[in-house]
Amino acid sequence: MATGDVSLNPNVRSADTIEFQNALRAKIVGQDDGVQALVELFQVFTAGLNSPGRPVGNLLFLGPTGSGKTRIVEAAAEILFGSPRAVIKIDCAEFQHSHEIAKIIGSPPGYLGHRETHPLITQEALAANHTDKLKLSFLLFDEIEKASDALWQLLLGMLDKATLTLGDNRRVDLSQTVIFMTSNLGAHEIADLVGGGYGFIKSDDKPQTNLDAKVERTAVEAARRKFSPEFMNRLDKLVVFRQLKRAELETVLDIELGLVQKRVLDTAANKFLFRVTDSGREFLLQEGTDQRYGARHLKRAIERYLVYPLANLLATQQVNLGDLVRVDWDGNHKELTFVREKEGAIVSQENPEDALAMGAAAPLQDGLAKDVSAEAASDEAARVASPGAGPAAARQSLQGRKKDHK
Repeated sequence: MATGDVSLNPNVRSADTIEFQNALRAKIVGQDDGVQALVELFQVFTAGLNSPGRPVGNLLFLGPTGSGKTRIVEAAAEILFGSPRAVIKIDCAEFQHSHEIAKIIGSPPGYLGHRETHPLITQEALAANHTDKLKLSFLLFDEIEKASDALWQLLLGMLDKATLTLGDNRRVDLSQTVIFMTSNLGAHEIADLVGGGYGFIKSDDKPQTNLDAKVERTAVEAARRKFSPEFMNRLDKLVVFRQLKRAELETVLDIELGLVQKRVLDTAANKFLFRVTDSGREFLLQEGTDQRYGARHLKRAIERYLVYPLANLLATQQVNLGDLVRVDWDGNHKELTFVREKEGAIVSQENPEDALAMGAAAPLQDGLAKDVSAEAASDEAARVASPGAGPAAARQSLQGRKKDHK
């Protein structure tokens, strides 16, 4: 090495990218390839090296239902823009006929009702979530295999030249947009290959040698049979989402329970904490595991067996401000039981500033072991710091929004 030369490390990531990666990993379970694809695109975009005249990235997500293909896009939008709805989402099941393309680009002048047909994709819609620091947009085509050939042809120009011509001849610039596409192509073959059905692998299944490679090859072959070479050649990355194993479903359960606790603390009139015992968690996992629907079925089980009863307790005023409720499984009666363990676990009615004096986080050891910050309680939004909530610091840094801490 010549005198004065300095060795450089191209593997080091920026602070913003690391925050984004950590926040995304906290929300998305078991899909490292998908997380890595998004993190790499974010790093390239923030460095200003994304290819000019093309979208920031064209990603196709494949895999069985309930594996997190749509969720990862919503999670990234929540981290970067503050809301999971900060995505222009096109449900391709609504565009199975060629004439329905008018919903996306609008009707040409002269057609009856063309003034009332507002395009879904416009420059204003793409810029709606831009900030001074991050001018990036997300465009999602969900279940792309259900769309008509006319939509695929429309996509060819968008994926290649980053432009879309609307019905009134206005041009939409997509050079600051990440285009996501999801598909369940190959899901049946993957289920047969794994032997565990849709969305997860049974706990007693032993993964085969090179199973992930076989699953990826199966999904890619299904996509190549469905889509034209021109379409496939315009993709920057094709990511196959794999089935979730038992340990990963347990992590998903932690995230979902954290989100339920957050809903209680954000919206309920009488804010309270709950904890789910190990036997209660096991019941929710058994009821929420379905071969056909993956992690989505777990969410439905939580709504049915946890959220609905908690709503009944609130509506009948059986729980009060600051209560700690234990959720347990009664093996004799075959049902979940709800017991008030402690009063005043969060705040007192007279002084909301006195938050968690008794340590609201401490009792939650065998179920929802999370902390509630005093700062959040002080503004009466006491939030559980759960994996599902995502670090606020990451969103603050990435959006360039500053918050004063008292």
